[in-house]
Amino acid sequence: MIKNYLIAPGPTPVPPRVLLAMAQPVIHHRTPQFSQIFADAKRALKQLFQTEQDVLILAASGTGAMEGSVTNLFSPGEEVLVINGGKFGERWTKIASSYGLQVAELKVEWGRSARVEDVRRLLDERPGIRGVFIQASETSTGALHPTEEIARITRQRDTLLIVDGITAVGVFDVPMDRWGIDVLITGSQKALMLPPGLACVALSERAWQRTKEAKLPRFYFDFARERDNLAKDTTAWTPAISLITGLRESLAIIFEEGLPRVFARHTRMAAATRAGATALNLDLVAPDAPSPALTAMFVPPKVDGGKLVSYLRDRMGVTFMGGQDQFKGKIVRIGHLGYTGTFDIVTAIAALEMALHHFGYDVVLGRGVAAAEGVLMAGMPD
Repeated sequence: MIKNYLIAPGPTPVPPRVLLAMAQPVIHHRTPQFSQIFADAKRALKQLFQTEQDVLILAASGTGAMEGSVTNLFSPGEEVLVINGGKFGERWTKIASSYGLQVAELKVEWGRSARVEDVRRLLDERPGIRGVFIQASETSTGALHPTEEIARITRQRDTLLIVDGITAVGVFDVPMDRWGIDVLITGSQKALMLPPGLACVALSERAWQRTKEAKLPRFYFDFARERDNLAKDTTAWTPAISLITGLRESLAIIFEEGLPRVFARHTRMAAATRAGATALNLDLVAPDAPSPALTAMFVPPKVDGGKLVSYLRDRMGVTFMGGQDQFKGKIVRIGHLGYTGTFDIVTAIAALEMALHHFGYDVVLGRGVAAAEGVLMAGMPD
């Protein structure tokens, strides 16, 4: 028998309480009973996003909210700036280009963070830029971008800041209103501890004003229509009923723990994972500003990263993720967000040690685990 462990940067494990909530009989979505569930979820989402604004709940992956953030806010031919430091930064470029926007890219080495001074320089050189697109946490590399600092620049201009917070919201502090973020996005399968299928997006007041001017076509992802329906505790289109029922439960779990403790737990899990990787002499992909959501590390030169990930999954029952594009076969990514605790990290590092040993890497079994446990012990209750 192989027991399976999901320790990837998404999808993430779903707590039993949430699974049980989603297993309830499906009710009709145009009823007072569903409206109550929906209202509870929308109130808690505002707390999670730390905003006074509405948080839309879309039946889509996070990419749906990304696309909607382009079509609802911009007009054909307008110029935007994309911070492209990984696979998902690249996705912003592809979406914006598909809709006829002029895209200026700030290309950042994969694993590095954007430099605030480079963003400021480009905005000074191109005063017509109407929006800046960025990942708070770049999932393909495990690197953080300086979202708060970039928000200070954009809110002084007629330039919106659109933030992919898919592996950020619920992982570390991203206070939308206090930082001055104009659009913030997350997805259900990350820190929200749900299966894939929901995207959540909030807009600032000035972003809502921009939607009245935007000329790009939209239908399913019509944010104004969704906002009108949100006020009536419903959705414009048929919602993902079971997922929203689970969302209410997962948000209850988050606020029972409390946001400060949630953020501290993610920081501790990340520090333990990085300690384990470093003890195994594995180089981190994002050494300067690593995300608390995941740890990406280079595999040893003589080890095929693709085969390593497949062996972990198929022979050991432990699912990590490998690299994409230029990092394909070169890195492994371990998720430590959402429903993740102390012994998930111990399992992850132990499995990594054993798999590396299987592929001939000179590893002292237990060294990585010991380093991770040293960090984890510091946060254990007395």
